[in-house]
Amino acid sequence: MTKSNTGSFTLTDNQTGKSYDLPVLHASVGPNVVDVRKFYAQTDHFTYDPGFTSTGSCESGLTYIDGDKGILLHRGYRIEDLAANCSFLEVAHLLLNGDLPNKEQKAKFDHDVTYHTMVHEQLSNFYRGFRRDAHPMAILCGVVGALSAFYHDSTDINDEHARMVASFRLIAKMPTLAAMAYKYSIGQPFNYPKNNLGYAENFLHMMFSVPAEEYEMNPVLAKAMDRLFILHADHEQNASTSTVRLAGSSGANPFACIAAGIASLWGPAHGGANEAVLTMLNEIGHKDNIKEYIAKAKDKDDPFRLMGFGHRVYKNYDPRAKVMQESCHEVLEILGVDDPLLELAMELEKIALEDPYFVDRKLFPNVDFYSGIVLKAMGFPTSMFTVLFAVARTTGWVAQWKESIEDPQAKIGRPRQLYTGPTERPFVPLDKR
Repeated sequence: MTKSNTGSFTLTDNQTGKSYDLPVLHASVGPNVVDVRKFYAQTDHFTYDPGFTSTGSCESGLTYIDGDKGILLHRGYRIEDLAANCSFLEVAHLLLNGDLPNKEQKAKFDHDVTYHTMVHEQLSNFYRGFRRDAHPMAILCGVVGALSAFYHDSTDINDEHARMVASFRLIAKMPTLAAMAYKYSIGQPFNYPKNNLGYAENFLHMMFSVPAEEYEMNPVLAKAMDRLFILHADHEQNASTSTVRLAGSSGANPFACIAAGIASLWGPAHGGANEAVLTMLNEIGHKDNIKEYIAKAKDKDDPFRLMGFGHRVYKNYDPRAKVMQESCHEVLEILGVDDPLLELAMELEKIALEDPYFVDRKLFPNVDFYSGIVLKAMGFPTSMFTVLFAVARTTGWVAQWKESIEDPQAKIGRPRQLYTGPTERPFVPLDKR
């Protein structure tokens, strides 16, 4: 990957009259960036950007988002095309290796992931150390961080083969670990993965089958699960992805880096949006109350907000929402779920898509709105919603971690600060304070 210089910015210090030329680096698509790496050395100043919303923290060839136009690309492919035509593991191959696999590559990649899905038997002892009512994300964060103690043969980040093995292990074992967290919380025995099942099928089997009876795989649910994984596989430099990259910049092992990503994802401002949709629906209670809550949402002085509508990144529409909407209606139709909350959700969707207030402001249902409904209909408890997000996003985290480790220009992350504390002052002994 090469970066070309497309000119420069001239910055003038109005106090001293000195001017500084800052190179501009060219992006293949999207905004170019001003290179400020030498800015401090030249000017004795730092740039100030809380939240890093105007700062490019790395160079990446994985994912591109144009929020204004509603575009999400993985390695140049539109998310809609990938979700309609690929399996999740094909998208994982794309993110990890740079292109979609041919038939032979797909067969090998699927095999390599499938035969890493089992976890060390001693890991089951780890789960028993948690309380039964522990949140599944707490369990997942702890267990993933502990993987390096079981698979220390793939923690050498400087070894290409070790990086590859660690990548397969993380992508393959995450559904197993997530399902184990769920089974532990409800007091059911763990299910072993089956090598004759696909990635999403295997996850559903480990989640919902019981030893006492055969589990019938519903192809519509398996397809919806696979699509959900695809739609959440990667999303550029968000909070959890940046956390993974920052942890990786110190040379930490890959399992620790992904555990750090899980911890960041757990925050309600990041991974808990679809859970917030269910909370909102529970508050509304019944479809007869929708008009009242629509009015509350339009009232600027009312604290109530419609969750799952609009998106902080996508100012036009969320390109993942259309795909998830299709899966949502397929799932509800095949299951024939008689649930007032789901009826409420569908009525709310209809009103929001037609109400000029929402249409004019582009407050369309986003991927979190539909995924929350789908997961509830499929029988997932809300405590598992963010866990499912982590299962899907592990592929993106691993690809981002791998890319950052293999970048010859990468350095340890070390953000700077605007210090506003006390200046240096003399020490006062304890008896004189």
